[in-house]
Amino acid sequence: MKNEELVKEINKNLAILLPNEISLDELHIRLSEYLNGLIQKDFQKLIMLLYRIDISEAKLKQLLQQPPKEDASKIIAQLIIERQLEKIKSRKTYRPTNDNFTEEEKW
Repeated sequence: MKNEELVKEINKNLAILLPNEISLDELHIRLSEYLNGLIQKDFQKLIMLLYRIDISEAKLKQLLQQPPKEDASKIIAQLIIERQLEKIKSRKTYRPTNDNFTEEEKW
């Protein structure tokens, strides 16, 4: 899978604008910076985004309670990337392959 699809999902779900042609490492860095800004300035918005993206609260708490190897924004960024990849994979797995429906049947 190309990073473009992942970046598109992250841009859509977080309402940010990251370039499509970006490496996974650069994506992680930019996403961490964005999340760090939310942690410092708009924590409520961060909470709403994590809920909307469906980040596991239990997993997040567990990772944040471990001895700090990384700052919270990097941990959250990694969880967001993992979750978006899971969603993309799931959509591809369960996408209907038979597209011989009429327009009326599709709704």
